[in-house]
Amino acid sequence: MQEEAVGILEVYGVVTAFMAADAGCKAGRVWLEPFDKNKPANAEQLPVPLLVTVKFRGTVSDVEAAMAAATSVAESMTGIFQKHIIPRPTSDTEKMLKINCFDKN
Repeated sequence: MQEEAVGILEVYGVVTAFMAADAGCKAGRVWLEPFDKNKPANAEQLPVPLLVTVKFRGTVSDVEAAMAAATSVAESMTGIFQKHIIPRPTSDTEKMLKINCFDKN
């Protein structure tokens, strides 16, 4: 089985996350892990008080294409907090990719 890379893009706000995810999925042959959210302590000082993490999966080259497209869209909207590509996530990292807070009350 071929290992899948992961691209992690943390953006400001849910709408920006959806737009970035859409652009990324159109740019590369990738699929998405569940979004995650975070309201940091300094939320009132941010452009939007909620950080949303978009996680792309696929080959390294497809994830790179997806991240480039998603980054461009997010930067044209509310912006990016941080981004990373992990070419070969460990099994422990794989477990962490499934965690999300959207289902929590």
